[in-house]
Amino acid sequence: MILSLVFLLAGFALLTWGADRLVEGSSSIALKLGLTPLVIGITLVAFGTSAPELVVSIRATLAGNADIAIGNVIGSNIANIALILGATALIRPLAIHRDLLKVDVPLMMIITFIAAVFILDDVIGRIEGAILFTGLVAYIAFNLKRARSLPEELIVQIVEQPDDEAATMSTLKASMWVVVGLGLLVLGAELLVKGAVDIATRLGISQAVIGITVVSIGTSLPELATSLVAALKKKSDIAVGNIIGSNVFNVLSILGITGMIHPLDSSSFGLMDMAVMLGLTIVIWPMMRRGWELNRLEGGLLLIIYFAYLTWLII
Repeated sequence: MILSLVFLLAGFALLTWGADRLVEGSSSIALKLGLTPLVIGITLVAFGTSAPELVVSIRATLAGNADIAIGNVIGSNIANIALILGATALIRPLAIHRDLLKVDVPLMMIITFIAAVFILDDVIGRIEGAILFTGLVAYIAFNLKRARSLPEELIVQIVEQPDDEAATMSTLKASMWVVVGLGLLVLGAELLVKGAVDIATRLGISQAVIGITVVSIGTSLPELATSLVAALKKKSDIAVGNIIGSNVFNVLSILGITGMIHPLDSSSFGLMDMAVMLGLTIVIWPMMRRGWELNRLEGGLLLIIYFAYLTWLII
């Protein structure tokens, strides 16, 4: 059991650092090739922040652990809204841009609903995977076109930009970090899946529950840390757009790509899991619409919902 915990923790650490190095290296190369920070943010950085979840889910799928792959997506999306937005709003109320509620939140609702339908069908096959992946391509193209007319403050809120290190990095160093980052992601995913499966087996807990809880929380730790730091620096509004974008990417890229690689058996997940995931995407709309902010009371309510769901899973 101790060795399994070591594998789990080492996997989380390698995934986090590997994703960070991959994003820095690839962003630096893209800047040198003449791509704008906006394009890089919508594509490379967006993929990079979802890389831990994606690589873990692919590794779990190839190992025949579809429950961990799907549970990772469900758990990450629930944690992003209820845990991360809830905790961040509790520290400092989150200002909401009106365009987010007009476009981004409704889009997240639609995509989450489609994912819930696919999951409740007991299998996410290659056709469903292809549909979701096509949606990912369309989502990226939509954001690239839309960004030309958006105000700068909303672009900053929706899109995470490459930092100064990427702009000053040498090509050799950037290339090295891309290779190292990819390697760390693969190794981290291997250790995490191995540790999670072993712990689930030893404790008699289903892999679906492990995926929704331990794995999803672990792969969401970078987003949690970033949001909390942003809140403390009075830049908490940036967290909102990034969380919404992360949820969309999780569904379209992870379920889409893993579903195309190998059909995913989703029979371990039921109405309660889908109700919580979809319900949270719906309930935050009126919360954000009221006063155009997510306040401390609403943040506390989201945290209560999250821990109540975890308690239900464990019991």
